[in-house]
Amino acid sequence: MQLQQAQTPGSAVSKKLFVSYAKSTDEVKQAQRLRYRVFAEEMGARLSGSEAGLDQDIYDPFCEHLLVRDGDSGEVVGTYRILPPDRAKKIGGLYSASEFDLTRLLHLSPGMVEVGRSCVHPDYRNGATISLLWSGLAKYMLGHGYEYLMGCASVSMADGGHAAASLYNNLRVDNMSPVEWRVFPRCALPLDKLTRESSVSAPLPPLLKGYLQAGAYIFGDPAWDPDFNTADFLVLLPMSKVNRRYARHFLGAAA
Repeated sequence: MQLQQAQTPGSAVSKKLFVSYAKSTDEVKQAQRLRYRVFAEEMGARLSGSEAGLDQDIYDPFCEHLLVRDGDSGEVVGTYRILPPDRAKKIGGLYSASEFDLTRLLHLSPGMVEVGRSCVHPDYRNGATISLLWSGLAKYMLGHGYEYLMGCASVSMADGGHAAASLYNNLRVDNMSPVEWRVFPRCALPLDKLTRESSVSAPLPPLLKGYLQAGAYIFGDPAWDPDFNTADFLVLLPMSKVNRRYARHFLGAAA
């Protein structure tokens, strides 16, 4: 089902982008192929999918897969996967529970959707693609009446974690969740040691910046994901808290 179309004037690629949900196994595999290209080939992640060239895990069959396609070639150029609360129950929990102790968020579970595996083809990393992905998420949240959008925003550990530690120490001042909602990483970064050894001033990654501008909280110290070699910041965005100035960018046509 087509949700929205965007024009990308001046782009070297197609000027028509469409966002939809995957409706078949083949469409899910197209998303997994893009994920493999970005996470394994571009970022060097260690993936354990059962099929060569695809990023697959046990959560995929339980998720909705949001796709952005090139309107001319039909290629999937952006994707997000969405795990709603009823499907999280079927698989036995959330993906992020493997990285964090989520005990203090359990009371939010009935209205909480987990999103992840966000990626965009390198030739399509522009505002139009990101806006379509986010407006697709907004339509999903509003259409189903869910209140909380949760996911991990990743920061590369290529420098040993110094940039991630610096970012966290800057963000924790104004962006932390209420203390009763804090989560705890299962594999924590040695934040104090990393900060003492580095004077890095790192820019905010686009995804994390977008979440925070929309009104999201950070829910505690970042976790280290050894397979992706990233520091993962768990963020949660209450839909009732979406920054009005950012609503047009986040909600798109759903606003």
